Amino acid sequence: MKILYAEDERAMSEAVTEILKRKNYVVDSVYDGEEALDYILSGEHYDGIILDVMMPKRSGIEVLEELRRRGNGTPVLLLTAKSEVADKVEGLNAGADDYLAKPFAMPELIARVGALVRRKGEIIPDDLKFGNITLSRTSFELSTENGSIRLSRKEYLMLEMLMKSPDHPVSTESFMTRIWGYDSEAEVNVVWVYISYLRKKLAALNADVSISALRGRGYILEEGKHA
Repeated sequence: MKILYAEDERAMSEAVTEILKRKNYVVDSVYDGEEALDYILSGEHYDGIILDVMMPKRSGIEVLEELRRRGNGTPVLLLTAKSEVADKVEGLNAGADDYLAKPFAMPELIARVGALVRRKGEIIPDDLKFGNITLSRTSFELSTENGSIRLSRKEYLMLEMLMKSPDHPVSTESFMTRIWGYDSEAEVNVVWVYISYLRKKLAALNADVSISALRGRGYILEEGKHA
C-alpha cells in the first residue's frame, strides 16, 4: 500500500513515516501543500493520503478541495491540532474521509490509515500476479512455485510499477521521479542497477517473465524468458 504523507513538522513527519514503513506501507513524505499537490497530480497512484491541515503554501483543506474539484477520489485523512466540531465539519465537507486531532496515539493513526485504504468496502488485493510470479504488497516478497525472495523497498517499488502496467513500458524518468523523488541527486544509471538486481532475482526464482529494455522508451515486463 502506498501513502502520501504531508506534514510540515519534520520531527513528526519522520516519526510517523518510520512507523508506517514498519507496518509495510510505502510512504512519500512531503512538507508543504504545494509539494503534496504536485506529487498527487504527477500521476502517481496512492492508496491513501494523509494531510496536515496547517501547512505552508497551501493548507490541507485547500489541497483536499483541489483534489476533489479535479475528480480525484483517493481517500484522505486530515490531521490537525484543531479539535472543534466546526473544524471537523469543514474538513469533512471539503471531502475528507476521516479526521484525527493532534496529539494522537500512533496505534490509533495506524488503525485509521488501515480503515482509510479499505473504505467503502473496496477490496484491495494484497498480491500482484503476472506470469508465474507473485508480488506481496504487505511483505515485499517476490515468489514463484520455486521459492520466495524479500525485495528491498526500491526493488519492490520498481517491480510494482512494472506489474501494474504489464506489456507497457515504464520510462527511466518515471522510475526516477516516483521512487527517488523530484529532488534526488541520484544519477539516472541507478535505475539500470536496480533493474539488474531484479533480473537476477527473477532468474533465481526461475520466473517465466522478464524485464526488457526498449530503446528510448524504458523497461517492460513481458511473459517469456529472453536472453
